Amino acid sequence: MTDRLIRVTTALAVVAVAAVAALISYAHMLDLVRSYGEAGVTARLVPFTVDGLIWAASMVILDASRRALPVPALAGWSLAAGVCATVGANVAHGAAHGPIGALVSAWPALALVGSFELLMTLTRRQVPRPVTAPRPGRTGPEQPDPGCASLVQPVEQAVLAEYRASLHGPGRPVSQRYLAEKYGIDRRKVKQIITVAESPPRPEPASGRGGER
Repeated sequence: MTDRLIRVTTALAVVAVAAVAALISYAHMLDLVRSYGEAGVTARLVPFTVDGLIWAASMVILDASRRALPVPALAGWSLAAGVCATVGANVAHGAAHGPIGALVSAWPALALVGSFELLMTLTRRQVPRPVTAPRPGRTGPEQPDPGCASLVQPVEQAVLAEYRASLHGPGRPVSQRYLAEKYGIDRRKVKQIITVAESPPRPEPASGRGGER
């Protein structure tokens, strides 16, 4: 109950801050666009293209994270471009008032981006329970590997699955720090999961000779 209350109150605070920051940032960008010759509907819609790009890129990154897939390069570059555009536009809006004015004008954009990423972090950590398909010829769920019988928690299964997938990828395996930050668990726990995954399965004990004929 306490964990759920923390998540709910944090989400509400993040949404409130993001809403206020978005309104202020939109007003700053609208004034900047109008000062450079745009007017009417075009001026009012240009700021939405920046925020829309940030939203779309973040959703793609979130979907990849929840599916334990690599983040698409285009999504990463689009998110970086959107953040630079919204912060740069707000800085330019207050630049006429000196460095302090530029900083004050840029703060709503920074608060918007930071609040939005915090909300995405809360969502990423709610890893869905993986569904195990039955093996051919079996009616029950798939049995865990002999060396990983103790890894029955959904988060641990997701960590193990992503680490094993990275072993066969073109680059180096994912780091323990990356897995710990992504799934919100302690780095020592990640090391324990990887150690169990890399250890060979224990051989089954040989049957006694008393039953041989």
